[in-house]
Amino acid sequence: MFYYRKILVISDNPFLISQFNSLMKKFEGIELSYACSPSNTALLNNTSLSVKINSINLKTDWEQTVQTHDLVFSLHCKQLFPAPMVSKVKCINVHPGYNPYNRGWFPQVFSILNNKKAGATIHEIDKHLDHGAIIAQKEIEIEKSDNSLNAYEKIQEAEVQLLKENLENILSNKYKTILPAEEGNINLKKDFNALCEVDLDKPVTMGEAIDYLRAMTHGNYKNAYFIDKNTGSKIFVAIQLEKE
Repeated sequence: MFYYRKILVISDNPFLISQFNSLMKKFEGIELSYACSPSNTALLNNTSLSVKINSINLKTDWEQTVQTHDLVFSLHCKQLFPAPMVSKVKCINVHPGYNPYNRGWFPQVFSILNNKKAGATIHEIDKHLDHGAIIAQKEIEIEKSDNSLNAYEKIQEAEVQLLKENLENILSNKYKTILPAEEGNINLKKDFNALCEVDLDKPVTMGEAIDYLRAMTHGNYKNAYFIDKNTGSKIFVAIQLEKE
């Protein structure tokens, strides 16, 4: 059976790297390598992973990547894939959103806020952000007791399940695709950053306030904040939710 033989996985997510590497063990004769963003020093210095992680800057290294690999996976890579690169080598994205809704950064955050579908999508990468032909996707339910982290964990589970179901067909180039039904919407990092400062004078319902706080609550990350007018310092806020 035909398989792509030289595969590069670019990821800034140690959990997905570990899961992907486990799934790849049953495929023989494939030269598999891993890379992450140069700024991800925590991952570059991670000694708990069983694979070597190299640094890659796609702005400067994409030509070499095209020459040395015939398939590239993005697993939560924080870099944009250059248009010339995706036109010259097959690139597949495992995306933590239900395309075409809330394409871009932190899809689960915006799904909590705008009630658009949430989930995971495997798709071909084209020159637009989270835009290419869809190979497979799985919707997840964000419950009222979920914050950003809970929703993200559900999405990662969905991503692993999609990889289990579709990886062999992707590696053998036997998958089918569908086009997104619409262009959908995009959220950039600047859109998330604009959410972080709480407008203390904005009139909202209690429901809207709770949705905002749970969207901005993600483990130990300091996201939402307001400014103490007396000291000028930031006061970070989060919410704790407990389901009965």
